[in-house]
Amino acid sequence: MEPFEYRHQKPPRFHGIKSWYARWERPLSSISLFGGFAFDAITLKRVDMFWENFWVIVHLAIVGICIILINVRENKGANPKEPVGFHFWLVNILQFFFGGLLSTFLVFYFRSGTIAASWPFFIILAAAFIANESFKNHFMRLTFQVSLFFLSLYAFAIYIVPVLLHSINAFIFILSGVASLIVLWLFLLILRLVAREKFTKSRIPLALSIITLVAGINVLYFYNLIPPIPLSLKDSGIYHSLTVNAPGRYTVTSDDQGPFGFFKLADDVHLAPGAPLYAYSAIFSPDSFSTTIIHEWQEYDPVTKAWVTKGRVNLPVMGGRDGGFRTFSMEENIEAGKWRVNVLTTRGAVIGRISFNVIPASGNESPLITTEID
Repeated sequence: MEPFEYRHQKPPRFHGIKSWYARWERPLSSISLFGGFAFDAITLKRVDMFWENFWVIVHLAIVGICIILINVRENKGANPKEPVGFHFWLVNILQFFFGGLLSTFLVFYFRSGTIAASWPFFIILAAAFIANESFKNHFMRLTFQVSLFFLSLYAFAIYIVPVLLHSINAFIFILSGVASLIVLWLFLLILRLVAREKFTKSRIPLALSIITLVAGINVLYFYNLIPPIPLSLKDSGIYHSLTVNAPGRYTVTSDDQGPFGFFKLADDVHLAPGAPLYAYSAIFSPDSFSTTIIHEWQEYDPVTKAWVTKGRVNLPVMGGRDGGFRTFSMEENIEAGKWRVNVLTTRGAVIGRISFNVIPASGNESPLITTEID
C-alpha cells in the first residue's frame, strides 16, 4: 500500500480578489458612483462625437452579453442569490457598465435642459443610476435587467436618431422609440433561444415593465418633461445693449453683478423707463442640424402668482459650432419686477432659462460693463 500523501488544495483562482471586493463593495460602489459621474461630466464633450457614441454602444453590447450569459447559467441551475466564480464577476461587470451608461446619459441630458422643466425624467435616470449601485441583487432578476437595458437603449436612441437624421420633432422621437423596441425585440429573441425556461417565467412581468416604460417616456415627452437633447444652451445673458460687429461677434453692456454674481439665481438689471433689454443665447446643435428656437419673454405677476408671456421671438439656429450658434432677441416696455426668458424648441420644450430682476434705475448704480463676445 502506498503511503498516504496529503495534498493542500489551492483556493480557486481570484478567490482573494473576490473576497476583498465583497468586503469593500459598498464603499467602492459609492466612490465609483460619484467619481464616475464627475469623470463623465469633465470628459464627455458632445452628443454627436463619434467616440462618445462608440463608447456608449460598447457599453450596451457588454451589458447585453452579460445579461445573456448570466441567464444562461441561471437557466442551467446556478443559484441567483449566491453567485460564485464566473457568475459573480458577470454580475459585477454588468453593474459596472450599467453605471457607465447611466452616468453618461445623466451628463448629456443634464446639459440639454433645466431641472425645473425636466425633473421627472431626471428622477427616472437618477433612480436607475442609484439602483444600479445599491440593489445588486436585482441584477439576478431578468425583468430588472432587461428593463434597465431597455431604458438605456431608449435614452440612447432619443438623441442618436436626431443626430443621424439632422432633425428634432415628434416624428423623430417616435422613430427613436421604434428603433429601441426593434433592438430590444432582437435581443429578446436571442435570450429566449438560450434561456427559454427562465425567459418564459418572466415573460408577463417583462412585457408589463416594457409597456410601462414606453408609455411613461412618451407621456414625459409630449408634456415637454424630457430635455430637448441634442440641443443645449451653452451661454446666455441679459444685456442693456448689443451691437453686432460681425456674424456671431457682439459687443454687449451689462450690470456689474459683483464678486458673487456667479452664484445668483437671477441677475439684477437696473433699467431706465422705456429702455430695451436684449436676451442673448448660444445654442449647441450637431453638425448639419438646423432648427428654430424661441425666446419667450415672461413677467411674473405677483397677484395671480403666474408667469405672463410678454413676447415670443422665433430665431433660426444652425449646428456644428462647439460654443453654440449665437443669436439674440429684444424686448421693450419692460416694467420692474421678476422676469425670465425661456429658450424653447418650437414644441415648447425648455432648452434653458435666463432669470433676472428688473429694478428701476436711480442713477447711483455702478457703471455698466462692456464685454466682447466672439
